Amino acid sequence: MSDNMTIRRVGGNEAAACVEALADVLIDCVEGGASVSFMLPISRETALAFWSKVAQSVALGERALLIAEDGSGDIVGTVQLITAQPENQPHRADVAKMLVHRKARGRGIGHALMREIDRVARAEKKSVLVLDTVTGGDAERLYQRAGWHRVGNVPNYALMPDGAFCGTTFYFKQL
Repeated sequence: MSDNMTIRRVGGNEAAACVEALADVLIDCVEGGASVSFMLPISRETALAFWSKVAQSVALGERALLIAEDGSGDIVGTVQLITAQPENQPHRADVAKMLVHRKARGRGIGHALMREIDRVARAEKKSVLVLDTVTGGDAERLYQRAGWHRVGNVPNYALMPDGAFCGTTFYFKQL
């Protein structure tokens, strides 16, 4: 990752202030074909509503939100750690919405976000992490390089933004 890039955790108030910039990242990723729960065309209102709910969840302590900023302070990546889990799983968290704007890819931002989410998970006393991703997508290589273990995949689990079916592969990591 370049020296002028920073990864940091934001609290609820700051998360709310980042909604516009986070919406830009989400829209870019969906328009670039990322299957991250949204369909084309994705409206700005949809992206803003999603990030507003995330910011509320951060403020309630249900999740951690990390952002990656470039040298000019623009948000170019993000990932979440969902810590609110059922009573019998206090040691577990879900990693969600690992997104890097297309203009910032290839600079190690995804790897840096995943390394930092591990640190945050440990600080939150989480020892088992899980995530899912599009089967065969670029993110699979990133997760495997970051020490994640493939559990298996479910064919036709979700839709790509254009409406085509895609498989989803599930991963876990023990900290």
